[in-house]
Amino acid sequence: MISNRRSSLTPLAQKLLDALASALPSEGELTYEQAYAILKDREELEQPAAEDIIERLYMRGHIYEVEGKLRLTDYRPE
Repeated sequence: MISNRRSSLTPLAQKLLDALASALPSEGELTYEQAYAILKDREELEQPAAEDIIERLYMRGHIYEVEGKLRLTDYRPE
C-alpha cells in the first residue's frame, strides 16, 4: 500500500521550508532566484546549498514547479 504522506523533513529542511513559506508573495509562487535570495538572506545559504535543499524539497513533494516557478504543496508549519 502506498501512502499519500510526504516524507518527513530534517529540522534544517523544515526551517528552510518555513523560511520560503514566510516570504511567499501573494501570488503564491517564487522564482528560483527569489528562493535562492530568501535562503541566502535568512539562512546564510549560498546558491549551491540552496539549490540542493530546493531539489530535496521538490523530490520529497514539499514544493513543485509550474512554468519555471516554485509553489509549496499544502504547506503547514510544523
